[in-house]
Amino acid sequence: MPEETFQVLDRLVMARGFGSRSQAISEMIHAQAAEHLGKIGKEVMAGTLTLVYDESKSSLLRDLSRICREHVAEVISSQHILLEEGYVLEVLLMQGPAKRLREVTNKLVACKGVKSADLALTPHLMPPLHGKGTK
Repeated sequence: MPEETFQVLDRLVMARGFGSRSQAISEMIHAQAAEHLGKIGKEVMAGTLTLVYDESKSSLLRDLSRICREHVAEVISSQHILLEEGYVLEVLLMQGPAKRLREVTNKLVACKGVKSADLALTPHLMPPLHGKGTK
């Protein structure tokens, strides 16, 4: 690895508080793998979708709820925070095939009044909500 790259890596290790170069490199590989798998679309992934929207739009809340209900298998939970000037920050916890999660994201961001949407995926999965043998 060129010396300049080592210097950049060392600055990253210090700035982000990693314990070692190996830890930093491992995190970078994990992030790139998650991004790659998310683009393939077939891999089941967990993630968060962060939305910012204007709650004053007349049918927006109904539209967002309808889409989430249509995808209840993928949308695990949500939390919303009231922002200034009538805006809401909502975070959806999701899991499913990456392609499906992007489809849900696209439907939600297309709703009139949604200002932004950011989908972050990871290949690490949540354990089943209802394990086998539970009564």
